[in-house]
Amino acid sequence: MNLELLRKLVETSGVSGHEDRIRKIVIDELTPLVDEVRSDAMGNVIAFKRGTGRAPKGGRKKIMFAGHMDEIGFVVSYIDDKGFLRFQPAGGFDPRTLMAQRVTVLGKEDIPGIIGSKPVHILTEEEKKKPLQIKDYFIDLGMPKERVDELVKVGDTVTMSRRMEEIGDCLTCKTFDDRVGVFCMIEALRKAGKSRADLYIVGTTQEEVGLRGALAAASGIVPDAGIAIDVTLANDVPGASGQDEISRLGEGTSISIMNGSHISNPKLLARMVELAERKKIKFQKDVLPRGGTDGGAIQKAPGGVAVITISIPCRYVHSTVEMVNKDDVQATIDLLAAYIAQPGDMDYTL
Repeated sequence: MNLELLRKLVETSGVSGHEDRIRKIVIDELTPLVDEVRSDAMGNVIAFKRGTGRAPKGGRKKIMFAGHMDEIGFVVSYIDDKGFLRFQPAGGFDPRTLMAQRVTVLGKEDIPGIIGSKPVHILTEEEKKKPLQIKDYFIDLGMPKERVDELVKVGDTVTMSRRMEEIGDCLTCKTFDDRVGVFCMIEALRKAGKSRADLYIVGTTQEEVGLRGALAAASGIVPDAGIAIDVTLANDVPGASGQDEISRLGEGTSISIMNGSHISNPKLLARMVELAERKKIKFQKDVLPRGGTDGGAIQKAPGGVAVITISIPCRYVHSTVEMVNKDDVQATIDLLAAYIAQPGDMDYTL
């Protein structure tokens, strides 16, 4: 497994709507593997690899793979008279995870900062009972107002500051959602090499704020099948009952039956399960009660599209310490590569 590429992907900044840095990396990685790479007005990276099968009347079947490049983060909304920054989220953050975190403000240069809040020593008893909200936090850049004004403006983005680390059999960082999906997509294409179907490998944008990039890309491609690659919740931790686990770390790639944005096409679901069993790829199935993926947007392309989500189980999603198991990542790569090489008859009509 190419951990250096994965490290580069998860450590690079790219808040929803501001995916410039991560887009360049994805383009550089995909260019040698495909026939054509382009980007669109949404900032999606759309790579095309021509299929090897005979093109019948109407053309070859088209498969769209989608991994979202954006990450949850913040946008500077106000700079006060002392140089402290206020901010608004871009994507869903649990405010409880933000206290005393390190961040990077992407201003004229990358500026380290700290998320601060009112010290506990001076909180009233009533304040102590209330959960903190985004409005209760500020960013401290450790510099005077005049210097802040030179470097930062309203609209600049803010990302959490984290490095990828290995912990036991796992990896942890801030943006496995969904850079690990982008990684699996690239590595699966590299492993499979070719397919009889036309392949569209798409690094999507603005997933965290409404699946926007995937809908735009799918509307232009109009694929026959759409495969979203994302993380799913692994609630296999103390305090969660079995029915709330969704998935478990170390139990393989997760084939989604349904989530908050789509129900997987039954034939496509059966094909993925059959491939995993035949190739002896460790897998599990998940039903995610809330939260969606790019699959929900792809299926809305003109005429409707058969979709499924293949997920990497992830603990502590939407935090600075998201955790995945290395074997689950490899299993996801293996299953995607198997489908690229052997997509079956691709008749998904019901």
